[in-house]
Amino acid sequence: MHIEAFYIYCLSLPGATEAFPFDKQTLVFKVMGKMFALTNVDEFKSINLKCDPLKALKLRAIYEEIQPGYHMNKKHWNTISTKGDLKDEFILELIRHSYDLVVEKLPKKDRIKLTS
Repeated sequence: MHIEAFYIYCLSLPGATEAFPFDKQTLVFKVMGKMFALTNVDEFKSINLKCDPLKALKLRAIYEEIQPGYHMNKKHWNTISTKGDLKDEFILELIRHSYDLVVEKLPKKDRIKLTS
């Protein structure tokens, strides 16, 4: 996956915003102020994404490119290598899963704002 495809897809999601809250290299995508994806823009070797805990364990067991979240809560976050054999479409599905997990935990009024 190329960083441009990652960037365009993340910003295409309803209510998604970008920021550099930690440093000048760590690009963070949020929805309603909650993180759903982050990466180092200088290297773009991997992406950190939220994941359902059971699904996270299954994915880590199947794909060597998916590891527990680097510098994140390892129960809820995965680090996905962008340099491995994972198809772009699959990585996009994982990004959407991360986004959807964040959205489903938002207050109802915020979820409604995203759909109006």
